[in-house]
Amino acid sequence: MTTTTIEVKNVQKTFGTFTALQDVSFTIQKGEIFGFLGPSGSGKTTMIKILTAQLEQTAGEAHVLGLPAHHMKKSENKARFGILTDNSGLYKRLTVEENLVLFSEMYNLSRSAVNEALAFVNLTEARKKKVTELSKGMMQRVTLARAIMHKPDLLFLDEPTSALDPVNTAHIYKGLRKLNEMGTTIFLTTHDMAEAETLCDRVAFLHKGKIQAIGAPSQLKHQYSDHSMTVQLVTGEEHVLPLADHAAATNVTQWMSTGAIARIYTNEPTLGDIFMQLTGSDLQ
Repeated sequence: MTTTTIEVKNVQKTFGTFTALQDVSFTIQKGEIFGFLGPSGSGKTTMIKILTAQLEQTAGEAHVLGLPAHHMKKSENKARFGILTDNSGLYKRLTVEENLVLFSEMYNLSRSAVNEALAFVNLTEARKKKVTELSKGMMQRVTLARAIMHKPDLLFLDEPTSALDPVNTAHIYKGLRKLNEMGTTIFLTTHDMAEAETLCDRVAFLHKGKIQAIGAPSQLKHQYSDHSMTVQLVTGEEHVLPLADHAAATNVTQWMSTGAIARIYTNEPTLGDIFMQLTGSDLQ
């Protein structure tokens, strides 16, 4: 039986005359990796701050792990989630390892938890470096290590790989999937559509504080597809044909029988294409 980990109903958040979130509703089930997608300024970080009790919504309801979201500020509940944001909160005069040891002591974790977290973010060899010596990407990995060290029930990731190179990004993806397989629910904000498609079970498109669409990436791509395919012939000719069409099937069969086809593919939209279609703007 699935259990709802996050439930948001008609949430609104205003700052003076500015409305950051407008009538936002969604649910996340235990064990999901859920992507909250949108460009900078669309309200993604505001939602994370509400769900982690750093802000309170102006209207609507938000529940996390079965409790009103504002209860997440209690120490016994803070231990149930992890969070990575652009505000690292690291002690810059300490080493990577010393930062993680301090955090581990807050949760009565063994020293092995520090070693596991360092391996998770590919920083074992940098454990003795002071934070002041780290690049932005390395600092981001230390913050992620701190967020996952206690193996939380729920993990909030705000643009988790924005400063990482492709090798470390792939390493983090592998680790996040493993963490998810162990039972951690992940709430991920990003404007990277490839990242969302790689990691997420479901995504929500957020634009100017409103959810424009929500669903599994494959479902959304099918929903907004024009259901056509492109056939490229060895002569260089290209033909765009409807998928469910008898005449098109006949043409393809004839081309195949004579070895005339060089390439054939469906014209499925990317998540970025869908966002553009829904909002008239891109995700950058």
